[in-house]
Amino acid sequence: MRTASLYWSRVGVLALLWGSTFLWIRLALDGLRPAEVTVVRCALGALVLTAVCLARGGRLPRSAGTWRHITVAAFFCNALPFTLFSLGQQSVGSGLAGLLNATTPLWSLLIGLAVGTDRAPGVLRLGGLLLGFGGTLLIFAPWRHGGPAGWGALAILGAALSYAVAFGYMRRHLVGRGTPTLSLSAAQLLAATALTALAAPVLPAGGPPPAHPGATALVAVAVLGVLATGVTFHLTYRIIASEGATDAATVGYLLPVVSLLLGALVLGEPLGPRTLAGMAVVLAGVAMTRLRRAPAPAGAR
Repeated sequence: MRTASLYWSRVGVLALLWGSTFLWIRLALDGLRPAEVTVVRCALGALVLTAVCLARGGRLPRSAGTWRHITVAAFFCNALPFTLFSLGQQSVGSGLAGLLNATTPLWSLLIGLAVGTDRAPGVLRLGGLLLGFGGTLLIFAPWRHGGPAGWGALAILGAALSYAVAFGYMRRHLVGRGTPTLSLSAAQLLAATALTALAAPVLPAGGPPPAHPGATALVAVAVLGVLATGVTFHLTYRIIASEGATDAATVGYLLPVVSLLLGALVLGEPLGPRTLAGMAVVLAGVAMTRLRRAPAPAGAR
């Protein structure tokens, strides 16, 4: 009972922090370029986790092989999706960004089927997969708009796919191999900081920001880095380690509620009938993919 309670408390905190990410990105973009938002959030998250790790007597990984895996994971879980979110949210609202990110569990299922780590889906799971993507199309509505908004939505879908790749990779190559999750999460954000800093000069500028970022943008990027990146990422690692990549991805089911509500309440973003209908369809689809999961055969672990 205590273990289940601890798991759901982590999931609840993670959903609130992760779901608020899109609000903080949107506010930070009012005074900072996408590349700046990406690098600063990685650097602040790395600083916080490294300080906590060292303060607790921990240390960063020393194995070259571990660092190679950390660098790959940092690219797919941090550098690439963080960059795509910052670019995509120049034309996509925070609520819609959170909703599109909720397709991560659907991408996880597809990847699992493709590489053979997930069994062939039954009727319910296959129906849920198709329904979820149908809901995403309803929200995206490519027949209604193109240009920046269309490309922004595609960038965020790419970020969701990148998360799905990363979660499986982290579960397979990093967690459960003797290195504490705090050390792994700190090291991975350090690697992500280096990757994003190297890529920043060649990323699209996204238009000139104000000469001096306002207080709102600075506070937003600080919260984004410390809480919505550092704390959130460590909690994600803990869930991957204790429950698996699929359960970590399913936190994405809860993000649309948080991101849409925050977008509407704080930024005044509209909640149109099509968006609400698409949200309902996506959530119904991903819920169906989780139904009737047969227990693993004895000895499979």
